Amino acid sequence: MQEIDWIILIGTLVFIAGYGTYKTRGSNNVQDYIKGGDNTKWWTIGLSVMATQASAITFLSTPGQAYHDGMGFVQFYFGLPIAMIIICMVFIPIYHRLKVYTAYEYLESRFDQKTRTLTALLFLTQRGLSAGITIFAPAIILSAVLGWDLTTLNILIGVLVIIYTVSGGTKAVNVTQKQQMGVIFLGMFTAFFLILSYLPEEINFTNALNIAGASGKMDILDFSFDFENRYTFWSGIIGGTFLALSYFGTDQSQVQRYLSGKDVRTSQLGLIFNGLLKVPMQFFILLVGVMVFVFYQFNAAPLNFNPAATDAVHESQYSEQYQDLERELKEIQEQQQTRTLQFARGSKNAISEGNYKNEMLQLNKLEIEKREQARTLIAAASGKVETNDKDYVFIHFILNNLPRGLIGLLLAVILSAAMSSTASELNALSTTTMIDLYKRNIHGKSEDHYVKATKWFTLGWGVIAIAFASIADLFDNLIQLVNIIGSIFYGNVLGIFLLAFFIKAVRSNAVFTAAIITQIIIIIIWWVDVMPYLWLNLAGCGLVMGIAFLIQAFTPPQENNLANAE
Repeated sequence: MQEIDWIILIGTLVFIAGYGTYKTRGSNNVQDYIKGGDNTKWWTIGLSVMATQASAITFLSTPGQAYHDGMGFVQFYFGLPIAMIIICMVFIPIYHRLKVYTAYEYLESRFDQKTRTLTALLFLTQRGLSAGITIFAPAIILSAVLGWDLTTLNILIGVLVIIYTVSGGTKAVNVTQKQQMGVIFLGMFTAFFLILSYLPEEINFTNALNIAGASGKMDILDFSFDFENRYTFWSGIIGGTFLALSYFGTDQSQVQRYLSGKDVRTSQLGLIFNGLLKVPMQFFILLVGVMVFVFYQFNAAPLNFNPAATDAVHESQYSEQYQDLERELKEIQEQQQTRTLQFARGSKNAISEGNYKNEMLQLNKLEIEKREQARTLIAAASGKVETNDKDYVFIHFILNNLPRGLIGLLLAVILSAAMSSTASELNALSTTTMIDLYKRNIHGKSEDHYVKATKWFTLGWGVIAIAFASIADLFDNLIQLVNIIGSIFYGNVLGIFLLAFFIKAVRSNAVFTAAIITQIIIIIIWWVDVMPYLWLNLAGCGLVMGIAFLIQAFTPPQENNLANAE
C-alpha cells in the first residue's frame, strides 16, 4: 500500500467514527439512546438494516465463495423478500402497538418473565458469537496488509467500534451506516468495472460470463432435493424464508433498526426497501467474485491466497515440495489461459463450447487437487497458520492489482462494513441485556443510570466479542459460519414468536420447556450433520411448536387454569 491508500483508508474510517460521535452527542435518556428518538427516516432504516447484515464478511467472504463455488450461493437469499412481507404485515404492527424497546418484551406480556428471559439469552448467545466473527473478518484484511498478528488487530478494530457505539447508541449506528453504505456501493462498483478493464481486449462482459459458465460458476438455480447440497432453490426459498423471518423479525440487532422509525409505515417502507435491494446486491457481490475468477484465467493465481500461509511453508522443510506444486499449478493455469483465449476469440482453430467446458472442468479439478495438497503441506509446516484461503481471494486481488488510492478505498469498504455490522450487534446486545435482564430486575433508577448502564453493557459485550474473535478460525468460510451459528438458534426463537402471535391456546410453561428441549435437539442435529444448516431453521421452528403443542395437550386442566390466572 502507498501513502495515498493509507490517507484514504484512515481518513474514511476516522470521518465515519467522528461523524457518528458528533451527530449523536447528548443522548441522555433511554428513548434517545436505545431507539434513536423514534424519528429515523424510512430510507435510513432501509440502509441501516442492510448495513447491519452486510458486514465485512459479506464483502470479504462472498467474492471468495463465488470464486470457488460460483453463483449458487445467491439462492440462500431467495426467501428474504417473502420474509420482509410477512414481517411488515405481522411483526411490525405488534411491536409498534406495544411500544417495546426489544422484541422480547412482547413475550413477557404474552407468556411470562422466564420465557422472555430464555429467548433473550438465546439471542445474546448467538449474536455474541457472531459479533466476534464480524470483528475477526476485517482483522484478516489488515493482517494481510500489515503483517500484524490477528489478536492485536482484533483489539484495535473492536476498540474503534466500541468508541462511537458507546458514545451515541442507536442513533450513532443509524447515522454512520448511511455513509458506510455509500462507501460500500462506490467501492464494489469500482472494483467490478476495473476487473472488466483488466481482461484481455477481446474479452468483453459476455465472453467473461461464457468463460465463467464453462467452469460451472454461473449455475445459479438447483432444483434438486439433495441434502448433500447446501444451496438449492428449495433450501433458499423455504429454509431461507425461515432464517430471514427469524433474523429480521426476532433478532434485536435488526428489530432495533426499524423500531427507531416514527410509525408503522416508516418501519415497513424501510424493510421493503431492504427486501428490494438485498437480493440484487448479493447477486452483484457474487458476480464480482466470478469476475475475479475470470481475471485469474488470464493471470497467475497463487497456490494459496493467504500470504502468511505461503511464507510459513516456504520457510519450512516442505518448501521444495511446495515449489513443485507451484510449478505444476503454473502449467495448469497456462493450459487454462490458452484454451480460454481460443474459446473467446472464436477462431477457426477454436475448440467447441462443449469440448472447452469438458477441458475446463478437468483442468479445474486438477487445480483443486493441487490446492488441497498445498493446504496439507501448509498445515504440516505450521499449525498456527490458516490453510483455508477462501476469505483471502478478494483481498489478494485488491492488494495486488488495483491502482494506488483505490486499494485504500476498497479496504475502507470492507472495514466500514465491519464497523457498521459490529456496531449494530453491540448496540443490540447491550439493549437486550439492559431492557430484558437488568431493567426488568433493577427497578426505580433514573434515566441517566439506565443510559450509563447500557453504555457499560456495550463495552462489556465489545470485550467479549474481541475475546471470541481472538480464538475464532475461518471454518469453511466466514459467511457460512455466521449463518450456521444463526441457524442453530433462529428456528427455535422464531417458533416461540409464532406461538405467541398465533396460538393462544399454548401457555408459557409448555413453550418454555419446549424451547429448551428443541435447542438441545437442534444442537445435536447440527453436531452429527443430519441436514444442511439452512434446514435447521425450519426444523427448529417446527420442533418447538410441535413439542409445545404436545406438552400443552398433556398438561392437566388445573395447571392451565393457574397459568391463565397468572
